[in-house]
Amino acid sequence: MKVIISRTELTRLIGNIQGILPSKFSIPILANILIEASDGKVIFSATDLKISARVQIDANVIHEGAITLPGRQFFQLIREMTAQEVELECKEGEVVAYFKGGSSHFRINGIHKSAFPELPDMSKAPSFSLAQKTLKEMLTKSLFAAAREDSRHVLNGVLMRIEKNTATFFGTDGKRLAKVRTPVLVEEEQKKDYLLPFKGCEEMIKMVRDEKEGEVSIRLLPNQVGLTVGSSSLVTLLLVGNYPDIESLIPTLPAKRFTLHREELMSLLKQVALFTSKTALSVRLAFCSNELTLTAANNEIGDAKVAMPIDYAGEKFEIALNPFHFHDILRHCEDETVTFEATDSHDPGLITDSSAANFIIMPMRLDAHAAGYELNACK
Repeated sequence: MKVIISRTELTRLIGNIQGILPSKFSIPILANILIEASDGKVIFSATDLKISARVQIDANVIHEGAITLPGRQFFQLIREMTAQEVELECKEGEVVAYFKGGSSHFRINGIHKSAFPELPDMSKAPSFSLAQKTLKEMLTKSLFAAAREDSRHVLNGVLMRIEKNTATFFGTDGKRLAKVRTPVLVEEEQKKDYLLPFKGCEEMIKMVRDEKEGEVSIRLLPNQVGLTVGSSSLVTLLLVGNYPDIESLIPTLPAKRFTLHREELMSLLKQVALFTSKTALSVRLAFCSNELTLTAANNEIGDAKVAMPIDYAGEKFEIALNPFHFHDILRHCEDETVTFEATDSHDPGLITDSSAANFIIMPMRLDAHAAGYELNACK
């Protein structure tokens, strides 16, 4: 095998698969990437047996062939090289790759391609299409609320529910919930759930992060979901288990409704969050006549009290929330203002903007230790 590749294009492309390589592995070949050259193209593949990805780049293929090389070393070398083009050569019968870029020469030991696991074939699986921008938005707005290492493994990812030509994405860690939806055109009308693992969602987002136009094809199997965008593809195994009935947490008839300036509220939350601790990780929000007051107290640091004007003339309403969770939700909203709704201080709060997204935040204990300035919250 002998090929000449644009280093700039290669650097951009390998960012789509480098995260798939496992940090710990029991099978040595999983630390390697498969490099295949033929018909004027070079294909790079990576897998950890749960997630597999393949990217393709046009190149000057002088001799066809294939080899597997240590992925992390390969990626780091390509990033550090400064030549505009990289020449890669693997002589017939050898498992050694020779790199050349300008006056620099490198040799990397590899493993024969026959040792590399066969990647899943999703070509015949049912599919639907989404705009790349839409898929990125759906995953980004749901994944941030998902758990990462929860013992309830079904929460360590995003639930994608296909029902009535609508794809709904859910993410929750038990303390907050994100629900976003978009119309899709599917062949079957029946309801189906697909539990996408956290890492699989992250890699999908990487696949579309540089793309603004065009569509992505999503292929569905009972235990796998595949994604194809341009010449890149990814397949992830699904989580197994029953996702909780989290839609029942979404308030249907909230008693209180407030319109809030998003960026101003985000700034205030960051300020009062400095006065929280691991044992008192909450901020009291007091909605009073024409004003929202946020207070927090920390025995070691001190107290905080900030306020912002709001259009409200009802009775005083108080609720305690995790400021970091609230800030994360606001960060994933888009409008200048958001709506906060709640039934009482013990029930979940609902945050919405003009999009089709619903964000839920669970309340915390409304006590004096968490509140600070309890007697003067609205003065």
